[in-house]
Amino acid sequence: MDIASLHAFVTIADSGSFSLAADRLHLTQPAVSKRVATLEEELSVRLFDRLGRTVRLTEAGAVLLPRARRILAEVDDSRRALRNLSGVVAGSLTVATSHHIGLHRLPPVLRTFTARYPQVRLDMRFMDSEIACAVVLRGEVELAIVTLPPQVDPPLATLPLWPDPLAVVASRAHPLAEFKTVVPQQLREHAAILPSEATFTRRVIEEELSRLGVEIPVAFATNYLETIKMMVAVGLGWSVLPRTMLDGELVELPIAGLRLDRTLGVVRHTGHTLSNAAGALLAILQDRSTLPAQSP
Repeated sequence: MDIASLHAFVTIADSGSFSLAADRLHLTQPAVSKRVATLEEELSVRLFDRLGRTVRLTEAGAVLLPRARRILAEVDDSRRALRNLSGVVAGSLTVATSHHIGLHRLPPVLRTFTARYPQVRLDMRFMDSEIACAVVLRGEVELAIVTLPPQVDPPLATLPLWPDPLAVVASRAHPLAEFKTVVPQQLREHAAILPSEATFTRRVIEEELSRLGVEIPVAFATNYLETIKMMVAVGLGWSVLPRTMLDGELVELPIAGLRLDRTLGVVRHTGHTLSNAAGALLAILQDRSTLPAQSP
């Protein structure tokens, strides 16, 4: 099967649109359509149902998709392995990260990396940590710099970099801010603004509150910690945020017996060869880690 046709097929499946796929591939829509038509003709099956402006995988398309991803991942892995033989740190490096880490942890890392390796074309993709782990597993990015999941299964592996303790916070005008110590059950009396249910951070929060026998009313949920901080600062509720985000607008609520922590770090696919560029970025990340050195 033609690699370009497989790439077009996967891009259409991911975007749900021939036109969006054409934009991502920097091709015309007729060119993308021709690649898919060639693949369908070669396989003697229809891969997409066209539904107005959107497309949906047929049963045959759904069967092919995971296999096409594996083929493309193997091709990319082979290319990286061959390029690595030169020892040159150059080419394209695709990395996923969360908005919070991109804002608060990566600027000095990326400043060092781009100055040291100007021949690398860095493609940063911002997404939720949970989605980033999935795209690493599919081979779409080499590294994900994210909130680490409580556990990962092979072939994924994690490299912890930064402890990120969390704090229960509220605005200075919030009723709970008047107490020197807050009993965990008092949290139930006030609306909470928390990360979305699917996030690793929300899981940490709920497991710790459950340990204390507390169920909380969640008024609003979002994956953007900066948005949560703004809503808490204007008095819309209390929340749990990294201590690094505390400033004059927020106060930490001292909760008896509550321990909230998460770890930030790298997720990679152990079955794929890292490019020289990815290895170089890992080395810089480890240099700036505040945790004991580990093998990448």
